[in-house]
Amino acid sequence: MSYENILFEVQEGVGVLTFNRPKVMNALNPATLEEISDALGHAARREDIRVVVLTGAGEKAFVAGADITEFLNFTTLGARFFAQRGQEVFFQIEQLPKPVIACVNGFALGGGCEIAMSCDFIYASDRARFGQPEINLGIIPGFGGTQRLSRLIGRARAKEICMSGEMLDAHQAKDLGLVARIFPSDQLLAETMKMARTLSAKPAAALASIKKVVDCGADIDLRSGCTLEAEAFGACFGGEDMREGVSAFLEKRKPNFKGSLTR
Repeated sequence: MSYENILFEVQEGVGVLTFNRPKVMNALNPATLEEISDALGHAARREDIRVVVLTGAGEKAFVAGADITEFLNFTTLGARFFAQRGQEVFFQIEQLPKPVIACVNGFALGGGCEIAMSCDFIYASDRARFGQPEINLGIIPGFGGTQRLSRLIGRARAKEICMSGEMLDAHQAKDLGLVARIFPSDQLLAETMKMARTLSAKPAAALASIKKVVDCGADIDLRSGCTLEAEAFGACFGGEDMREGVSAFLEKRKPNFKGSLTR
């Protein structure tokens, strides 16, 4: 597939989506959001794509934020539509029934931090920087930043970061629970792809269930979340991957999971 603002390729079952506007530090504009949405839809439909990795072109930025050059042209309604469209695309990431890993190789600010937070987990280089600096433009985060950040690190710290425009380095972000792992910049992509390939060999339906149960369970009470888990646990027994996994364990061999999201 050919895009103007992103790259999308498939490597050994892993769909790699690269934000490709390095001259503007991969800033998000309406056209880029539409291309991301299209690529995500493509990844959702293809059974040979089992994991998705998001990363940025160049060494400076994952995504440095929204494209501010377009802001002065926005009306109140236009700005609201832009925010809502970005939120819809990021919900696509969150709801994709496949693992999505953010491979953050530089600045992940504003919309960049927001898109990273919509992924299942974040791997960052030791040069990565995170933040929600919108306050310095006289605005607030619009792509879900106030909501996801508070859910990930707590309300008080999230308000402090959004109100101050503070920038976090990779280690600060990891200490807060925002980042899962940190790697030297020259090893980041290789380490991310190593995990992506590991996940691509796991049972697809079980991965999708884990993603759904964890995300949905975080927004409901414990008993309801455990009920959701039990239902998903039972559903696993209707798929061929459960039989393969248990048989492989009993036969002391490596499992060969071939099940898809539809069987």
